[in-house]
Amino acid sequence: MQSSGRRTRLSTAGASSTGQDSISSSPSISGDLRLLHTIDSGDQLLCCQFNNDGTRIAAGLRNGIIKVYSVSDGSLVHVLTDQDIATSGLPVTSMRFMPRGPAHNGDVLLATYSGGTVKLWHVSSRTCVRTMKENRQTMVATFNPSGSRFLTGGAGPGINMYDTQTWDNLGIFQSSDNPNTVDGHWSRVYALTFFPENDERFVSGGWDNTVQFWNIQQPHSQRRLSGPHVCGDAVSIDKTGTQVLTGSWRRNDTLQIWDAETGIKLLDIPEDFRGRSQIYTCHFLGNDHIIAGGSRSNLCRLIDKRILMSTGVLNDLPGGVYSTHVSNRGVLGTTSSNLIYLSQTPVRP
Repeated sequence: MQSSGRRTRLSTAGASSTGQDSISSSPSISGDLRLLHTIDSGDQLLCCQFNNDGTRIAAGLRNGIIKVYSVSDGSLVHVLTDQDIATSGLPVTSMRFMPRGPAHNGDVLLATYSGGTVKLWHVSSRTCVRTMKENRQTMVATFNPSGSRFLTGGAGPGINMYDTQTWDNLGIFQSSDNPNTVDGHWSRVYALTFFPENDERFVSGGWDNTVQFWNIQQPHSQRRLSGPHVCGDAVSIDKTGTQVLTGSWRRNDTLQIWDAETGIKLLDIPEDFRGRSQIYTCHFLGNDHIIAGGSRSNLCRLIDKRILMSTGVLNDLPGGVYSTHVSNRGVLGTTSSNLIYLSQTPVRP
């Protein structure tokens, strides 16, 4: 699909390549995206996350370090690491800022690591206030909307739920023993998200080509979508709670929108004319837009779902796009290789 507007070349000095992703010395930005900053983190980036007020962006690195940057000027503000991180050196796999409440003094960041470690960081003091170790590779975590509980998922089908204050395990969500019922995952889980303003209901996605719908009162899923092959933070629920967006790491049918109640597929989002991208990350943005990024064609798209076209694109990036996030101010963070691109979108979440 076509993209409108200007096209600007971006500098990638210092960028390095990893894996088999193609490399370009001159990425570009076009359409309804305006580049604010390009930040070189010094190592491969796997995830990024804005804080609640949109003034900081946390970047999770392959070496286990988390770097926190100022959104206003791209400067490095904090480095989050400790002896555990220095010893293991294992990648940061996901991050979520705790929803802010009256008991919170500054930003609090939940992070997972590929060795199974889960840490809670008080960002301004650079202090790890809690640590636990799961007996698996932990790939994703998320808070419920109130912040009272959090979920973790990863290698193996079980999804764990913890109390945010005590870190007590409150339950495991998994499939039943009934061989005729697919009421849970049977492989790795890479995506977890709650319905908006709902502490009871959440969805998950992973390698087993299903998206599962859960209620925290039940140990098994209530229903599922069949088809999406989820390999990252690529399941999103719209603001009304009526539609689910899925991104699949495959060559065809990569972006799809589903009815959240019936499970009926509503839309297949066409590929960008610049090339097919196997999706690692996608999100609804506002009422009418989608953010999506991936590999093969290393690009990040701002898509208007009303016309099914890209209206803004970061293209020819130095590596696959493993992570995207949008702040409450409409700033898009996109990770590729060692770099974070901060771009202003015309849309607010």
